[in-house]
Amino acid sequence: MFNNIQNLKIVPAFIVIILMFFSSTVLSIPSFSRQTNLPCSSCHYKFPELNPFGRFFKLNGYTMTGIATIKSTEENKSSLQLLNSLPVSVSFQTSYTSIASNVPGEQNNVIEFPQELGIYLAGAITPHIGAFVQISYDDQEGTIGLDMTDIRYANHTSINDKDLLYGVSLNNAPTMQDVWSTVPMWSYPFIGSGVAPTPMVSTVLESMMNVIGFGTYAMYNNFIYAEVSAYRSVVQGGPVPPNASSSNTISSVAPYWRLALQHQWGTQYVEVGTYGITPQIYPVGITGEKDKYTDLAFDAQYENSFNSGSLIAHANYIYEKQNLDATHGSGGSANASNVLNSLKVDAGYNFNAGYSVTVGYFNINGDNDNKLYVPDQVEGSNNGSPNSNGFTLQVTFIPWLNTQFALQYVAYNKFNGSSNNYDGSGRNASDNNTLYVNSWLMF
Repeated sequence: MFNNIQNLKIVPAFIVIILMFFSSTVLSIPSFSRQTNLPCSSCHYKFPELNPFGRFFKLNGYTMTGIATIKSTEENKSSLQLLNSLPVSVSFQTSYTSIASNVPGEQNNVIEFPQELGIYLAGAITPHIGAFVQISYDDQEGTIGLDMTDIRYANHTSINDKDLLYGVSLNNAPTMQDVWSTVPMWSYPFIGSGVAPTPMVSTVLESMMNVIGFGTYAMYNNFIYAEVSAYRSVVQGGPVPPNASSSNTISSVAPYWRLALQHQWGTQYVEVGTYGITPQIYPVGITGEKDKYTDLAFDAQYENSFNSGSLIAHANYIYEKQNLDATHGSGGSANASNVLNSLKVDAGYNFNAGYSVTVGYFNINGDNDNKLYVPDQVEGSNNGSPNSNGFTLQVTFIPWLNTQFALQYVAYNKFNGSSNNYDGSGRNASDNNTLYVNSWLMF
């Protein structure tokens, strides 16, 4: 686990540099906090992990305000209602990555400056419509593009004297619209290296991008949440409309569903739920055979508050059934039908003193497939297996809730099918163990 302990001597100096460079300049707060006139702690345990009020704020369409707005009326009807300040925030991440064993042909001990630079247009548009839109600069591509997006309408009515919160969401990734920190878009560890080796495969729910989704949701009596949505491919940086040169294009639309139950008693809170998606995808082009996926997921979240801080635990399991007629050719492979499973669990304690400690376990496993999973230096599988598992440990220091410094270690027990010589070129799973230091500023 500590194969790269010799690289630790670099880390203290790096942290000191980060702290000296940034700590005196972070004076402002993000746009949601400015809009509500509330501190970040009203919505977050730590960014981006939402607490009960933060979940309620998001479900209400990001529209709750605590400041005066600019209004105009005509004929007793409101024709304009704007926030006094432009709802813009900036996110800046810089990081340091050290891998236990150098990737052949690549430099180790990498500093990304920035790893990501994001501009958020986030806040109320009208009394019932709000948005969360992120535009990001990516250091590896050297480009600026649309990142996370969620635009929604929300309102309230009552049924049998019980509150019904309802709304619609326009977003660009399955689970982007979710309010629990169990689902792929919002799950621990929230941050990660942009340059370290990672397992070669993930489920559709964890990787579907370049899509647009539209759906409706409702929360009844602050207890039961239900949602149905549909997703369709939206090309970014490729041919518009999709054509024969396109890749991973959804045929028609992919239905998505979500159901969750939540309950709070005293200082304790629990959520249990299920969600899933069933896309049919053209790997290449827009005609012919399609790969068919059925993803079914189950999740749970537990929270408990104490005088010293809060205990938070998450669990998420995804079962994926794959019918790969397009990838393998119809009838051309003995295992054109595969199964892939993804399990993630984590538990952490957020101390009121301004730091947190979290440990997580991850396990992805599935059927062997020598056509999908082939030997390749570092990134391949020597035995045709996608199986990977390990632990992620993280210590986070939060001097201010919009300023976060994290020290993370990822330890692999198995990587792309094996613990030893997993790629066929002599690399072991533990060679990819990663020490990662991150500075994340929101202002």
